[in-house]
Amino acid sequence: MRIVRLRKGLSEAEKAVAVSRIQELSPGARVIGAGGDAPCFVRVEPKGVDAAAVPAEEFTRLENVQDVIDDAPEYALGSRRLRPEDTAVAVGGGAEGAVVIGGGRPPVVIAGPCAVEGYDQMARVAERLAALGVRLMRAGAYKPRTSPYAFQGLKKQGLEIMARVKREFGMKMVTEVMSGDRIDEVAEVADVLQVGSRNMFHYAMLQELGRQPKPVLLKRGMAAGMHEFLLAAEYVLAGGNRNVILCERGIKTFETATRNTLDLNVVPHVKQKSHLPILVDPSHGTGLRPLVAPMSLAALACGADGLLIEVHDRPEEAVSDGEQSITPVELAALLDAVRGAAAPARDAA
Repeated sequence: MRIVRLRKGLSEAEKAVAVSRIQELSPGARVIGAGGDAPCFVRVEPKGVDAAAVPAEEFTRLENVQDVIDDAPEYALGSRRLRPEDTAVAVGGGAEGAVVIGGGRPPVVIAGPCAVEGYDQMARVAERLAALGVRLMRAGAYKPRTSPYAFQGLKKQGLEIMARVKREFGMKMVTEVMSGDRIDEVAEVADVLQVGSRNMFHYAMLQELGRQPKPVLLKRGMAAGMHEFLLAAEYVLAGGNRNVILCERGIKTFETATRNTLDLNVVPHVKQKSHLPILVDPSHGTGLRPLVAPMSLAALACGADGLLIEVHDRPEEAVSDGEQSITPVELAALLDAVRGAAAPARDAA
């Protein structure tokens, strides 16, 4: 794929003129990414003309064209070919400031129960998380489940509970959105909109998420290859939302000893190919409480930008995923290890 990059800071009128000139050389060219003072990218797809038949110099000599990138991958906007530096995603704001994920920052831990079960449960966990210095809380109000008879979440009531806990404990919330028509409702409460494994291929919803500004946490599909994973992220990026966070959560293999197979290969591989931050979810990746801590440390050793961990103060009473949820006490021990593992990396930097 050939990409023509326009200069930063162009006015809309200047962009339109530059794109028009590019389209004269390549009738199939179209804008694939622009926003604010970021460069505008134009994907060149000649109709009836071999791309190689138009020399790159024909584009670079045009006014307001910065350069031409040949052989760009299909996930162009998420690739290091177009953006060599790591992306840092700022979550929330307010008096305490944003939590920044990626961009070489220390690893971030997002923790909380699988599902919102009620206010008391959420308040107990939030209080413990806040005391441990965890500022991002995860919980599901809408729960996609394999069985139609399993607990499907408290839905709107769950969002209302999350909003109350958010106010009272100063947490920033991460929760799943399951359909395009729920985005606005969820975004009123959530600081990060999560796309679950089952919905990684829900392209229409990904496009909608690209048209809104809040960060999107995209979980890898349980049977998706890395290429498909990055192309799913491209749907959000192409809509104009550059705040995308990837998350490895395990894939389906022949192994049955664990819930999934946590594919840590994808972490350094993504780091080589993409500038997007990537988290690891060892809870879903293993499905077993004793494996969460060691696989968390393994994820950080691979270069993950943070962890997504299920934490419940009474996992034996959890309505879902109790067997893979660690307790706040176990989280405290893990956080000590995480901070110890991060310190050498900061010292080396």
